[in-house]
Amino acid sequence: MSKHSHWAKIKRKKEVADKERGQMFSKVLRMISVAAKRGGDPETNASLRLAIEKAREFNMPKETIERAVKKGSGGLEGGILEEVLYEAYGPGKIAILIESITDNKNRAFNEIKKILERYNGKLVTPGSVKWMFERKGCLTADCKPSTRAKLGAGLVPHRNEVSGAGLQIEDFKNKEKLELMAIEAGAEDIRWSNDVLEIYTKVEDLENVKRNLED
Repeated sequence: MSKHSHWAKIKRKKEVADKERGQMFSKVLRMISVAAKRGGDPETNASLRLAIEKAREFNMPKETIERAVKKGSGGLEGGILEEVLYEAYGPGKIAILIESITDNKNRAFNEIKKILERYNGKLVTPGSVKWMFERKGCLTADCKPSTRAKLGAGLVPHRNEVSGAGLQIEDFKNKEKLELMAIEAGAEDIRWSNDVLEIYTKVEDLENVKRNLED
């Protein structure tokens, strides 16, 4: 009985992990397709390059990535994906910007509205809260003593959605030196959160700053 119970737990954990992996695959593929609408060459399309790096973090097959790029750039037929920005207030009148990628704007609107209402939030008219936000590039360097610094790239306020591939920085033990490296690379602002260094840049400077640190 105990062996059966143990196997059942393992099976459930695997099913949950597989489901989460599938959801992440779907999310990243949508990101790739939408980014590819601005151009299918990752060398000249920073958003596409970041999305592809994210896909590689999850060991997504090369063929799957290429298919998503072709779909977004018009090389394959399929549902048209669109980016939609929603503005909302959450619990306690917290201002929220919600970025959605969808092939059905009406469905996305209704689903987001239901989620907000469940937590006493509501959608608001365009322009109501967007003025409170400023889009920035963000590089995060994990500088825990047990590891070499790993740098990820993305855009705030949703930097965790498009984190970049790991970049190794050998001399991370000297925090002041790492801060100086970031400033010299073109950072606008730097902040520490425990052992994680957050490096903020202008959106258009994100890739250049990352390359400068990599070099």
